[in-house]
Amino acid sequence: MPDYVIDPPAQPVVPIAGAAGFFPVRRIFCVGRNYAEHAREMGHDPDRELPFFFTKPADALVISGADTHYPPATADLHHEIELVVAIGREATGVSATAALDHVWGYAAGIDLTRRDLQAVAKKLGRPWDMAKAFDQSAPIGDLAPVSGIGYPTAGRITLTVNSELRQQGDLADMIWSVPEAIAYLSTLVTLMPGDLIFTGTPAGVAAVIRGDRLEGSIEGVGTIGTTLV
Repeated sequence: MPDYVIDPPAQPVVPIAGAAGFFPVRRIFCVGRNYAEHAREMGHDPDRELPFFFTKPADALVISGADTHYPPATADLHHEIELVVAIGREATGVSATAALDHVWGYAAGIDLTRRDLQAVAKKLGRPWDMAKAFDQSAPIGDLAPVSGIGYPTAGRITLTVNSELRQQGDLADMIWSVPEAIAYLSTLVTLMPGDLIFTGTPAGVAAVIRGDRLEGSIEGVGTIGTTLV
């Protein structure tokens, strides 16, 4: 064993639905503006341009059921419900037709965004890191293995805030499908077991405040729930 000079950080993990095991998380990639209506509500043309990606640290995950702390330095925190893909096999330069062979499972997740910080970053042409990659910015539900649910290509995706419906759409509405997103991302980096991909959000993103209860659901995949404290 290496002789560490400080205690090594804990390994971020996601529970497995219906099982006792955990999925160790290596990196988190996120697809930007992957639903046409969401692209429009953010003021962008939803034409099928090449997908773009941003990242979150693995320790930004909040396991479903746990509270999420409202972050500092924002007055405009937004929710974004997303299908999350877990990579189980190394993938580099894979084709879209082979991409799903590298998927271990799926989960429901929420990409929390400090929208005011993102707006400033966009205006100044700066990175989005502090708008997207802050502490506890990625609540996630239990991970469902593909062996149990298959490969979802369609299905209702929703998010409620305090039981009020905020977001709804269908996985079939993605501009770039899961295999297409994996294939393109694998030309930019080598995807490794433990990597997660948040695949974009449907329209209806809006602000949340302390005390709000967020509950998301993806048909055939699973749920995510957290309270902002």
